[in-house]
Amino acid sequence: MSVQKSIETKLTEGLKPRHLEVINESDRHNVPPGSESHFKVVLVSDAFDGISLLSQHRMVYALLDEELENTVHALALHTYSPSSWSAASPQSPQCLGGKAGQQR
Repeated sequence: MSVQKSIETKLTEGLKPRHLEVINESDRHNVPPGSESHFKVVLVSDAFDGISLLSQHRMVYALLDEELENTVHALALHTYSPSSWSAASPQSPQCLGGKAGQQR
């Protein structure tokens, strides 16, 4: 199993995310082609409700202990509770009707 797939599986099983992105950023670093050593994780989970950012990150680190010990060199975490995610996620404006609402 790839490192990326292992990360996705462990986070899905352990935190039941509403939203999960695991992005391999290894190609942006000085590593051999095809490496899986640098990742960015964007994770929204009910498990993060009411707990500090530090505690959220500790939960992720605990789940990914094996990967961090052996293969992952860098892990950028962007963790959110559902309420903090909706506050951080920019909303698009409401549609005003476009051309259908214009008079000729």
